[in-house]
Amino acid sequence: MTNDISETPNFRPSGTAFILDADRPLLAHSRKMQARFSVEPHAHPRSQLIWASDGVFRVTSRDNVWIVPPSHAVWIPGDLLHDVVAETEVHFRNLYIDPSAIAERPDLARLACTVMSLTPLMRELIIRVCDSDLSAPLDPKVRRLCDFALDEIAGLPETSLCLPGGSDPRVVRLTRYLGLHPEDGRSFADLAQIAGASPRNLERLFRRETGLSPRQWRSRARLLSAIERLNAGQSSTQIAHALGYSGPSAFVSAFRQQFGQPPQSFLTVGR
Repeated sequence: MTNDISETPNFRPSGTAFILDADRPLLAHSRKMQARFSVEPHAHPRSQLIWASDGVFRVTSRDNVWIVPPSHAVWIPGDLLHDVVAETEVHFRNLYIDPSAIAERPDLARLACTVMSLTPLMRELIIRVCDSDLSAPLDPKVRRLCDFALDEIAGLPETSLCLPGGSDPRVVRLTRYLGLHPEDGRSFADLAQIAGASPRNLERLFRRETGLSPRQWRSRARLLSAIERLNAGQSSTQIAHALGYSGPSAFVSAFRQQFGQPPQSFLTVGR
């Protein structure tokens, strides 16, 4: 994973996200971004679906981190403070949904910030909407396309590509370290020294702050780092060696247990 967002070059968010217009329920914006660049922390009235057709990116909000490969998209509700960091060079395609459209769709209004599996149909809809003329008044065919896209977003399955954070300084110190060094195989007792807390207290803090045990958190951090490496073309053998697994079979087993499919087929879903 990249360094803290304060250490990355920032872009300003697209002005499209701040346009309020019930006659244009869906707006779009595309952007290419170099690796380790970011969109500065911001919130906007329109809800947002972000997809990178190429590359891996990271979204941070409310002490949680979502890692998003090309096979997935992330949903961000309106007015939610968040930032976006490109882990690799990416081509973003963003859909922005007006609050009036959200109010008419309880299935969208209920959604929290989450990563969703991207179906082949949704992928094509995003591309089609991004290539359409969305200026007012909307062409009836384009309006039907937008309505169809909103219905499809509501039906996308949510996934577990989230790495919960925390606010306690001791937890933050260790999670930041492990996020940058997921390959570190030292015992939890040794790692607790980084946090400045006893292993027993840190275990309690981790469960309270993240909902996960330290072992579970570190395992998920490794697997999310593995997604970035998969996108870069690394093999299971290379990833297992780099991230401290006992071998490729151990890595594949852990990956399948977390995501329900083997590593090499993970990024092809939705393509």
